[in-house]
Amino acid sequence: MAETHLQMRKLWEPADPKATQAYHFMQNANRKRNRHMQNWEDLHAWSVDHLSEFWEEVFQQLPIVHSGSYSEVVDESARMDSIPSWFRGVKTNLAENILYWPDASDPSKATTTRKRDDAIACTEVREGCTEIRHCTWKEIRERTAVLSNAMRARGVRKGDRVAVVASNSIDTLTVFYAVTALGGLFSSSSTDMGSKGILDRLRQIKPKFVFVDDWAVYNGKTIDLRSNIGEIEAGLRDIREVEGFVSMPRWQDRPADVSELVKCETLGSFLRSADGDKTPRFERIDFRDPFIIVYSSGTTGMPKCIVHSAGGVLLNNRKEAILHRDSTALDAEKNCVLQYTTTGWIIYLSSCLAMLNGTRTILFDGSPFQPDLKTFIKLVGDQHVTDLGVSPRYFQTLATAKPPVFPRDVTDLNRLRRVSSTGMVLSEAQFEWFYDHAFPPHVQLGNISGGTDLAACLAGDTMMKPLYAGGTMTAMLGMKVEVFDQETGGKEGRAVPVGEAGELVCTRPFPTMPVMFWDDPKGEKYFNAYFARFDNVWTHGDFISLHPQNNQYYLHGRADGVLNPSGVRFGSAEVYNSLDANFPEDIQDSVCVGQRRPQDMDESVMLFLLMKPGKAFTQDLVKRVKDVIARDVGRRCVPRYVFETPEIPTTINLKKVELPVKQIVSGKTIKPSDTLANKECLNFYYQFAKVEDLVQPKSKL
Repeated sequence: MAETHLQMRKLWEPADPKATQAYHFMQNANRKRNRHMQNWEDLHAWSVDHLSEFWEEVFQQLPIVHSGSYSEVVDESARMDSIPSWFRGVKTNLAENILYWPDASDPSKATTTRKRDDAIACTEVREGCTEIRHCTWKEIRERTAVLSNAMRARGVRKGDRVAVVASNSIDTLTVFYAVTALGGLFSSSSTDMGSKGILDRLRQIKPKFVFVDDWAVYNGKTIDLRSNIGEIEAGLRDIREVEGFVSMPRWQDRPADVSELVKCETLGSFLRSADGDKTPRFERIDFRDPFIIVYSSGTTGMPKCIVHSAGGVLLNNRKEAILHRDSTALDAEKNCVLQYTTTGWIIYLSSCLAMLNGTRTILFDGSPFQPDLKTFIKLVGDQHVTDLGVSPRYFQTLATAKPPVFPRDVTDLNRLRRVSSTGMVLSEAQFEWFYDHAFPPHVQLGNISGGTDLAACLAGDTMMKPLYAGGTMTAMLGMKVEVFDQETGGKEGRAVPVGEAGELVCTRPFPTMPVMFWDDPKGEKYFNAYFARFDNVWTHGDFISLHPQNNQYYLHGRADGVLNPSGVRFGSAEVYNSLDANFPEDIQDSVCVGQRRPQDMDESVMLFLLMKPGKAFTQDLVKRVKDVIARDVGRRCVPRYVFETPEIPTTINLKKVELPVKQIVSGKTIKPSDTLANKECLNFYYQFAKVEDLVQPKSKL
């Protein structure tokens, strides 16, 4: 097993850890709980060893708008895989908490004193940054009230699903708030997903209404989405729960004509159902009640529909924003979050939740590289962004441009406090590029790890510790993160020695565990997703290590079959399904993995084909395979390399195994598991760790 480097370069450290919200929170807890915590390590240890005490302090010191009361924070004796309830008896509403502010003297009340009517709540920015539209707190509250009242008039009630297939816009944000105000369940997909992928999601959850964009703009191209709407409408026609589609205008002054779409009406038509009623109404639901459905990448077939609770996500966001990132109500109007994301990713939720603490959020739609590589970063300076969220792919594009683009030379970044990176592993070289060339030294680089499964971070940043190259600063408060040996047989699990890499697990419950998977009445899909590997332990699917000296985590990629080239996550099952459907006479089997060696800035997808007897592997076949994958899965999902293989590794029960192949082609030497039926076949894959030697023509002597 690979070991973490023993020495890492320190790149950033906080100015004054004792001036942070986390430190004040810790001192208050010391006084109330008779504790003696002195630093971040003490605080984190208390937060995971005394779950009830910690989360009660979060609930009391960082209050949310709620009603009701609780007699127990959580049953700490309950098994983690029983999905224990938190704060039973408390009722809350996420939209109410975002759009209004808890009264410090009585959190059951809400006031707008710190969210002034005329202050900007959100800013919509379209590709190229020529279209910028602001929305004040008063406007977003009124828009939400009218839309939620229209939904109520159309019969939307608590528990109903409402979906969007739309861009990151004020209209989409309003749908999110309106649905959650009613106690409904929100679901979002981005406009760049194929109609089949969208239907794979929506046919499972059976939404009452689907809100859709009429046009899309990406990478300089304008796309009429009405044919996509028609395909989705046709694909849902046999589902009686679906009552209609609502077309949202990409351009406010010229909505598309959707009269030929049988069940579709314009947003203006739908809003008339409210009859102008701007009265805000919020359905407070149980702390554990669901409010959103998000989706797995589908590595083993259909995407899993993961359901999250309003109370858990709400309280966890308060913890992350205030205790980890030091957001405060006092300077809320100075804070501005710009998270680059589509609506089809869990990170979209963080863009919506940024406003929870009074922070302005920028909703960016389109490519950040249009019309040039400097436009997006100029926006960061012009809009006084304090918290920027991007991916390693963004850094890579700037660093490898000719000439390279250094953000601190492009615009004034004095107001920028933090840049968060997620979606794939951030290399040590990118950490050093960030501080040596790209951003001012005062900016904190947050390398975070979490995801769709928990609607939260397992590991991330803090304002109380220094940052070292390649590292993720800390396990999050309340998250008991450990590193388990992947090769250990049985269900008990074993922690690896500090410094060795292994499976990222969480060994104690947390409030943002999904409440359920949709259409999983016995909980079998849920259990198999997180608890089948180790007994009563959440297995997350990342390959990590803990540094023996600086106590930071190092991420080594996914431990499962999720592929992630250039930050585009997709499941290998999507590739397999395409091959099975289109090449049943030629291809017997295949294995698709990501290659990322220590020297690689990005992940490359490798596809190995096992041909049927008598069928030839040819370059014409390779071209046809790539064309089919581009059509069925997406152009950004086309494998960089396609090779023939004599054998696919499988378990004794004939389940295809990807992880050993991924590790081998990424430069690791592994000890094959005894659960493999044909572990000798892995020797074939070692040559691909030096893939350039195989694909580049040899020079003539």
